[in-house]
Amino acid sequence: MNKKTVHSASFHDVAPRLLALSCAVAMSVLTTPAVMAQPASGQPEVEEIMVTSSTRRPESLATINASVGVLTNEELRLVNHQHIQEVANRLAGVNINRNNGQESLTAIRSPVLTGSGACGSFLLAEQGIPLRAAGFCNVNELFDANSENASRVEVIRGPATAYYGSNAVHGMINVVLPDPEAGGELSLEAGPRGSKRLNATFGMENGGFKHMFLANGAREEGFRSNSGYDQQKLSWRYQYTTAGGYALDGGFTVTNLNQETAGYVEGKDNYKNGSLRSSNPNPEAYRDNQSMRVWTRITKELSNGWELVATPYYRKADLNFIQHFLPGLPTEDNQHTSLGVQMAGYRDLSDATMLSFGLDVEATEGSLLQQQRFPTVGSAALRAQTPVGKHYDYDVDATQLAPFVHMEHSYDNGIDVSLGLRYERMEYDYDNKMLDGRTNDKGVACGFGGCRYNRPADRSDSFGSWTPKLALRYHFNDDHNVQVRLNKGYRAPQATELYRLQNTQTVAELDSVEIDSAELSFEGGQEGWDYAVTAYYMDKDNEIITDSARLNLNKSHTKHRGLELSGGVDLSEQWRFAFAYNFASHTYENDEFSGGVNINGNDIDTAPNRFGTAHIQYRATETVFAELEWVNSGKYFTNPENKNRYDGHSLLNLRARWDVRSDVSLSLNVMNLTDETYAERADFAFGNDRYFPGEELRAFFTVNWKYL
Repeated sequence: MNKKTVHSASFHDVAPRLLALSCAVAMSVLTTPAVMAQPASGQPEVEEIMVTSSTRRPESLATINASVGVLTNEELRLVNHQHIQEVANRLAGVNINRNNGQESLTAIRSPVLTGSGACGSFLLAEQGIPLRAAGFCNVNELFDANSENASRVEVIRGPATAYYGSNAVHGMINVVLPDPEAGGELSLEAGPRGSKRLNATFGMENGGFKHMFLANGAREEGFRSNSGYDQQKLSWRYQYTTAGGYALDGGFTVTNLNQETAGYVEGKDNYKNGSLRSSNPNPEAYRDNQSMRVWTRITKELSNGWELVATPYYRKADLNFIQHFLPGLPTEDNQHTSLGVQMAGYRDLSDATMLSFGLDVEATEGSLLQQQRFPTVGSAALRAQTPVGKHYDYDVDATQLAPFVHMEHSYDNGIDVSLGLRYERMEYDYDNKMLDGRTNDKGVACGFGGCRYNRPADRSDSFGSWTPKLALRYHFNDDHNVQVRLNKGYRAPQATELYRLQNTQTVAELDSVEIDSAELSFEGGQEGWDYAVTAYYMDKDNEIITDSARLNLNKSHTKHRGLELSGGVDLSEQWRFAFAYNFASHTYENDEFSGGVNINGNDIDTAPNRFGTAHIQYRATETVFAELEWVNSGKYFTNPENKNRYDGHSLLNLRARWDVRSDVSLSLNVMNLTDETYAERADFAFGNDRYFPGEELRAFFTVNWKYL
């Protein structure tokens, strides 16, 4: 891996102290004996699946009136994913593109979005705490979550509940770590091209103090030239109840990624070209990322029936990479640190009514440095417009304040009602540490029309929005129900959209992005089978785009419609069939010219109209289990003009597990079983079709050992 300089930032020196305290407490009980943890098994019933994403406290999935999908511990164990795409896309409405290495582009009831604000359309969290601060997201931030050690992954499709605000526009992904339990487990995996992975857990209990370490590391050379990565993640979870009745539930997660990045293969259908598929036109590109989160959830039940919950947390993120997709290949170093607290109170007013209210507060210090070390290669104009030196160097302080209220009531006639309201205010204080305006870092104007990059003067900006929620459910009987939901989603502009300007734009006059969502869902099932059918309609205004003059504008109005089908059936005691399939239409709804074409009414690029997965599962014996998975992506346009397209693909994956003993199991995952030639992602830019080629047939063998 290339060696880079890692820049550090402090935030009142809180993180080192919290981390040191967490480790000291943990190490003080390491000598305590442990009991072996019991593995999960079988297909859990809906009533048994617990979800925390809806109201931030455990609820049965069967009682939640929201579009929530859950990947259980058993499913995560079976897939044993190397990248979260492999498991998340098994859920209805989810279509994550992998790109290169551990990179990802998310889609939940949306096109596969790109650009500085794309990540702002999704709230990505671990333990209910956003992976990045509001206003400082990154499109690849899912690699900050320890999904490899998760007990479940929860996905809210569409605008999230009143408990979550900014960025939960199209949906939310929440990675939930397991509750600490005594025992230990070790997994070793080997695959092609030097692929190696280690996953380990170790937990124990001492006098009511339970805790667990969860660690994993991966190394892969990459199937394309200079595209390998090293990744390490460590989480610690603890639970303890004090003598005064305060329940403490907290821990930390730290991650590190060092990745050599492969760029797009260019040229029509060149993802099918054998030599080009494995090539890397950007061997100099890399991505180094470090993150840390520390949190403690404090719960107290009062004698008057109120349950009060406060979750203070600290977050730090640092990303350094070469922007190989820009002229001059500038390096970006962005980082931010946050202190925040999530507070909520819950009370059952009666057996049929629950009321809660709360307040979220977060303060963030962020910075961005973009600089170019070597002269630009290209035309005289391009060389003049992108000079060597610093392009941006700024700090941004941000404050997020969000009160909310939520109520649920059940009537005797089978109708449930959920009402929620959230107000969120975001404030930015921007400090430009360079010369203002459109010059190089020495104050000299660029030739050929001026410098590409423009630095606004110091300023402050604020944004506020109300987001109401209404959900109704009618139970036909104990097995079937219908749900209607009306939600509003919101996100403030990201800091990079406001202060990372280009060409003639000196001020970005941007409003918040807003989306109105309506959906109708039928759900039900009995022993051995279940189903869910959901139709949705979403209308999004003020979407922030970068136009052909590279100006950040609120010019885009889009609509998003779809039908999500999912379910499963036990065909016999040994065979089970399950599926999640999606029909969708994502369109531009305003007059906007791109490439000389008015794109009003066109399909949004990278938005397949059909996609999904299906699984045939076979349990030969109590100890032998296998699954054949079909993964489908329909065709989609790769540019707004709808003149270029990718024809889609279908893949087959085979997974098998043999429990040799109660403490030892062997697994084999065969990916792309038919050796399909395909593209993980296709797009059209700068006059070229571009692709991230998909990987060929490959197999991974895993040994899992439960010890202690």
